[in-house]
Amino acid sequence: MAEMQASVLVVEDEPAQREIISYNLESEGFRVIQAEDGNEALLLIKEEEPDLILLDWMLPGTSGIEICRRIKLNPSLRMIPVIMLSARSEEVDRVRGLETGADDYICKPYSLVEMIARVKAHLRRSRAASVGERLTYDDIMLDAETHKVFRGENELKLGPTEFRLLTTFMEKPGRVWSREQLLDRVWGREIYVDTRTVDVHIGRLRKALIRHGGEDPIRTVRGAGYALG
Repeated sequence: MAEMQASVLVVEDEPAQREIISYNLESEGFRVIQAEDGNEALLLIKEEEPDLILLDWMLPGTSGIEICRRIKLNPSLRMIPVIMLSARSEEVDRVRGLETGADDYICKPYSLVEMIARVKAHLRRSRAASVGERLTYDDIMLDAETHKVFRGENELKLGPTEFRLLTTFMEKPGRVWSREQLLDRVWGREIYVDTRTVDVHIGRLRKALIRHGGEDPIRTVRGAGYALG
């Protein structure tokens, strides 16, 4: 059973698919909320503030990509992990999904066991990050309890994956992390994620860190990975 019964919003227009996903999540102890289109999803996200969203790319009305974009632009919702479900398996589509703000991307057809493993991994990480401390590096301050990050006087807008990446870097400034090590730390070793995904999220983190000025504090170490400072 999932502790404290985490809630998962399943946004899928195909009734049979929605029921299968919901049944399997409920069997694992999750509280499941269902939406069949984008507009219903947007209403439920605001009303319920689910712990995680499973979001189909192809939806009638407002597309999954657009819903994801709106969630990540909303300061009170952007920390909710979003896992995108899509029949579009091309790398360009996967990257586009991630660049819109999705925290993970699963191609159809997918294994339900893998999907549930990813849901659990994201929930575990978002909860672990919420019980924590303040980390500082140079003019960057990260408060793990309130999920806020400041650079100087400016609050930075980070999604949950970028927040976990920055936490990893700030816990050990100067350490060089390989993409594989970052995947283990941030996504979890029990699920498979493409190393290209790391680059996309590092790019998003860099953009957020320099949005209000200041140098990019993340260093690319050719052939090795990334480091803070």
